Amino acid sequence: MLVKKIAIDLGTTNILVHVHKRGIIINEPSVVAISQVDKKILAVGSEAKDMIGRTPDTIVAKRPLKDGVIADYKTTEAMLRYFINKALGSFRLFRPEVMIAVPGGITSTERRAVIDAAVSAGARSAYIIKEPIVAAIGADIPIGSASGHMIVDIGGGTTEAAVISLGGIVTSASERIGGNKFDNSIAEFIKKKYNLAIGERTAEEIKINIGSAMYLEEKLVMEIRGRDMANGLPRIIEVTSDDTTEAVQEELRGIIETVKRVLYETPPELSADVMDKGIMLSGGSSQLRNLDTLISEATGVPTYVADEPLYCVVKGTGIALDNLESYKRSILATR
Repeated sequence: MLVKKIAIDLGTTNILVHVHKRGIIINEPSVVAISQVDKKILAVGSEAKDMIGRTPDTIVAKRPLKDGVIADYKTTEAMLRYFINKALGSFRLFRPEVMIAVPGGITSTERRAVIDAAVSAGARSAYIIKEPIVAAIGADIPIGSASGHMIVDIGGGTTEAAVISLGGIVTSASERIGGNKFDNSIAEFIKKKYNLAIGERTAEEIKINIGSAMYLEEKLVMEIRGRDMANGLPRIIEVTSDDTTEAVQEELRGIIETVKRVLYETPPELSADVMDKGIMLSGGSSQLRNLDTLISEATGVPTYVADEPLYCVVKGTGIALDNLESYKRSILATR
């Protein structure tokens, strides 16, 4: 087959690319570095992320996606073009077919922007599909069965909760809470408690290394560096997992409320199925320690983290693109 098929998880934090028969070939931060002088793209992905917080005035390293949707159209288009070209290599005869996973709660205007950006970036035809559907496919949930399955996809910018039956979404809720909000809250908490200013990358490292949704019996400890707010000098302190737990309470409440809202709106027959099978968590931010236990305790429903939660959406998108006919009911728009 000469036409290449590319599935993209266009995440707020990471962009993952799956190519037919090759699997996931790209997993890089969705960051672009731009020259302020001539508006040229200087770096994309991992190289650009390394520049965050370290650039001179003439260079800006930024994320063109905010809360799961396009905040900067031109930069998103340039980023998509870069990753499509990287996925295909220099030799290609035909423009590829591209499918992109988007948050369930985005508007028709935001959907159109994603499709237009993909076509401008070099796609022959572009499809978009809702994240909860592909997250469920990627987590090996049999979405076509006449039975209720609940998926909660927690990414960098959004939390998507949905109950799926017979290949479609029965009830769903989308909240703009995710890993980036966790990072911001951790940085704010450390500023208030320790009078220390830390960068976005340090906050993310704290979340990954010692972050927990519940207080731990044996606290995890990490040494961090930042700028003392009083004298402006560099300072080293130790933070604990309890600090992270306290910092992200508001975001955790928001995620639990989203899950409860979907459960409340679920028809009784499907509620019984969900109670029986449990809630499946996917997305990079679902890996926060004890988040599954917290949701399970708050809702009374068994909760599990999918295998390779970060890859569920992109794997599911690849499967949907390979089987367009089977999933045509789930595809939102095309061009």
